Amino acid sequence: MSEFDTDLFVIGAGSGGVRAARIAASHGARAAIAEEFRIGGTCVIRGCVPKKLYVYASRFADEFADAQAFGWRLAHKPEFDWPKLVAAKEGEISRLSRIYEANLLKSGVDIFQERAEILSPNEVRLTTSGKVISARHILVATGASPQMLPVVPGVEHAISSNEIFDLPKFPRRLAIVGGGYIAVEFASVFARLGAHVTLLFRADNVLRGFDETLREGLRDALAEAEIDQRFGVLPTEIVKKDDHFELALSDHSRLAVDQVLIATGRAPHTQGLGLEQAGVELNGDGAIKVDASNTTNVPSIHAVGDVTNRVNLTPVAIREGHLFADRLFGPGAPEVDYDFIPSAVFTTPEIGTVGMTEAEARKTHECVDIYQTSFRPMKATISGSSDKVIMKLVVCGNSDRVLGVHILGEAAGEMAQLLAISLKLGAKKADFDATMPLHPSAAEELVTLRNRTARHTQDED
Repeated sequence: MSEFDTDLFVIGAGSGGVRAARIAASHGARAAIAEEFRIGGTCVIRGCVPKKLYVYASRFADEFADAQAFGWRLAHKPEFDWPKLVAAKEGEISRLSRIYEANLLKSGVDIFQERAEILSPNEVRLTTSGKVISARHILVATGASPQMLPVVPGVEHAISSNEIFDLPKFPRRLAIVGGGYIAVEFASVFARLGAHVTLLFRADNVLRGFDETLREGLRDALAEAEIDQRFGVLPTEIVKKDDHFELALSDHSRLAVDQVLIATGRAPHTQGLGLEQAGVELNGDGAIKVDASNTTNVPSIHAVGDVTNRVNLTPVAIREGHLFADRLFGPGAPEVDYDFIPSAVFTTPEIGTVGMTEAEARKTHECVDIYQTSFRPMKATISGSSDKVIMKLVVCGNSDRVLGVHILGEAAGEMAQLLAISLKLGAKKADFDATMPLHPSAAEELVTLRNRTARHTQDED
């Protein structure tokens, strides 16, 4: 008999944890997984998937407006039904959760739908049943949780991105605190669904860390959507009234709203897991410290995904979980390659980006060439909308290699995914130039950018 009850015990049944458990089981390992909420994790239950469904819902507002310019007559003014969207979303994420569970069972993974805590380097305890399970290896894949910042009087009256999807009543006046991608995505969604949105954040622009050109373009697009952006303004108090909330703001003004959403980021979900008593080292932000093989300073305890606070994207967690299981129980695997990871911000218009920003490239390369364009998409020429597409190539001026591509506009995320392949293969600007364009399309602009718009050298910087 084995000295352990299982070979791998996974805490957290999100995308990364589920993939690790399934792959480990496929290699013949005995695997178990515990989840205290719903199987599927943040992405499926309260993140990427429901968010994208709400993005689709919000974009119909633009489609209805544009349709009339293309000859469609709408007999009645379209009306939005919030409870119907919430119910449709719930049906879809429940379906996906059941699929995740079925795939785990099909793979032979034991499922415990309760909270698990680490007792020692090789033991976990299920907090509801009290059962103690010994494991040769423990994998922590608990993801991250919303931060309710800033901590001001009345912050307990606000909601996080976990609750925004299931509000019983649609908020006609919504204050969103934060300027990152979660904040701007919900601002874009709720404005198009009919809410008056006020965006409160301490920075002088949205989306810190993204390319400056796209930040400026999105800021203008949000303003065009009549989203009230309060730069450098935060709430100092949230007061609950009978049927609304009143915010005192740092610029000494006041704001009355129906709901307050705090979207100031997420923090690794490590509290109360027993990591400290097992001797696992954490970073200053509470993230689990791991090496390139996703192993902590305790050889039997590992971590993948947002709980490590490295690259907090669902596909990254899945890749980390898969390769971790291959290394530990399968034929071996290389370390995860974090270069040229595509990402998207699902505002309207959306952002798609891969590779270095202009600022990052200028810090690390002697010579950086910029190729940039901005234009009205073909659809806008008839609809009359103010939509604008921005495209930007960041190129190494010495080697001609494309270092980054940044797009603001329809289907930007789809383009970024395909462009990631080219950049991963080391494509040069000359390769883009030699590629035949597809006409008429917005994407053809990426291969017809012949005129350099700027050159930057470290001497000038």
